[in-house]
Amino acid sequence: MTLNLATLYEAVAAAVPDRLALVCGDRRLTFAELDARADAAGRRLRAAGIAPGEHVGLHMLNGTEYVETLLGCLKIRAVPININYRYTDGELRYLYTNAGLTGLVVDDVFAPAAARVAGDCPELRVVSVVRTGETAEKPSWPSGISVGDYTSEPGEPDPSLREGRTADDRYVLYTGGTTGNPKGVVWRHEDFYMAAVKGGNPYGEPRRTVEELVEGATTGFELSYMLTMPLMHGAASYNLFMALLTGCKTILMRRFDALDVLRTIDREKPMVLSVVGDAIARPIADAIRAHGAEYDLSSVKVLGSGGAILSRSVQEEFAELLPGIHVNNAFGASESGADGTIAIGEDGLMRLAADPRVTVVDATMKPVPPGSDEVGYVARSGNVPLGYHNDPEKTAKTFPVIDGKRWTILGDMARVEADGTVVVLGRGSGCINTGGEKVFPEEVEQALKSHPAVMDALVAGVPDDRFGERVAAVVELRPGTSATTDGLRTHCREHLAGYKIPAVVTFTDAIVRSPSGKADYRWAKRVLTQN
Repeated sequence: MTLNLATLYEAVAAAVPDRLALVCGDRRLTFAELDARADAAGRRLRAAGIAPGEHVGLHMLNGTEYVETLLGCLKIRAVPININYRYTDGELRYLYTNAGLTGLVVDDVFAPAAARVAGDCPELRVVSVVRTGETAEKPSWPSGISVGDYTSEPGEPDPSLREGRTADDRYVLYTGGTTGNPKGVVWRHEDFYMAAVKGGNPYGEPRRTVEELVEGATTGFELSYMLTMPLMHGAASYNLFMALLTGCKTILMRRFDALDVLRTIDREKPMVLSVVGDAIARPIADAIRAHGAEYDLSSVKVLGSGGAILSRSVQEEFAELLPGIHVNNAFGASESGADGTIAIGEDGLMRLAADPRVTVVDATMKPVPPGSDEVGYVARSGNVPLGYHNDPEKTAKTFPVIDGKRWTILGDMARVEADGTVVVLGRGSGCINTGGEKVFPEEVEQALKSHPAVMDALVAGVPDDRFGERVAAVVELRPGTSATTDGLRTHCREHLAGYKIPAVVTFTDAIVRSPSGKADYRWAKRVLTQN
């Protein structure tokens, strides 16, 4: 057997059929039930004319239907495409057309927006609407598109669904990033399994065969994961596949609500609580402080963050609120998978443990010497993506092939300490040049968020006649607290060199982030330059 995601899941489901696989609200599916419903979802897509290699959009909130469709696409060798449900019509039009969607599964609440842009998507021909009951509106769809209601009621097993699969089948993950249009990262199944799902073994050597994976799922320690973020986000998909391929339970939140997180923990008893940085973790911490005594939260042993780094202050807060909890600050990207764990030292620096697959290279792709002050780009080789969908120019820049080896060059800037530890400085695209000094927004954000009144903060450069750019910050305060610009600047002086302290601070009622918690630096820069 090959390392194909659908085949791997089916093998695990056959080995642990009666284990609970998926929980979302009052919906509960065992591994066998999820497999049967995914079979039905795939069979319906194939009957509607979706062929291997064609792209199917998943325009939904979290729910069992999302996972059924995701697996159903993989079973028939179609390619699931994650859709950000907060996109405007223009953004949806770009994503639908850039991805070349031929099929779409959409929640009824998002169907009106999908119908408005569907006429501009020449390849779209099949739409399935999930009736969630959140709206009774039934929009008018363009002619030539077959529209029906979603169903995945199991039928008789269909062995033909399992034909033709290979490790080279594609999985595409669209990433919005922090600037520019979303990009579709194209993975081979085997590469995604090894890099993003850690070879089906989060704490050891990768499991390189189906037999090894099944043995691990049946004899290993059974975890349970609670995902607070939307499945259309890369970090959530990594966690979902990790759980599915290790025979573990996944608990989904349809929409994030901090108090509902506590209720769900009390009811479902997850061991791993998955978040995306402070934007999700800090409201949970506030909810625990206010209402934690009302709920049993003792099952949670791990707080895991992916897609954004948890600040040191939030980690310390969780250590106080849930004594003994382990924090896993994952470092990775849609373009590289899971690259390791970040530790934030007392000096405020973010350190990534040495890993033979991860290195730091200069502009000529030469490794940066350990122990030097030279700054380069974080890079990974081995099981990395093939490139960006429909974008050969960006593919050549981000995924170069050198001496027959494929690389991913991330946008994160870093240097290497003498012992090989990688110090991650921040995204190069956001680096602020103020009078020749380089300032990475992440470091300033960490300092601001260590202030007890600060709920969230984003930092960007604004034009300055003397220094070229000045450091500026948009700050959201915690409810019931207050702070002044001077007070925040004084606080930052305890953590930062003078040139890194924000010259401008703008207060806002709410920081704008994606549904997954990713920073919207375009919004931050717009707010800062308008003030």
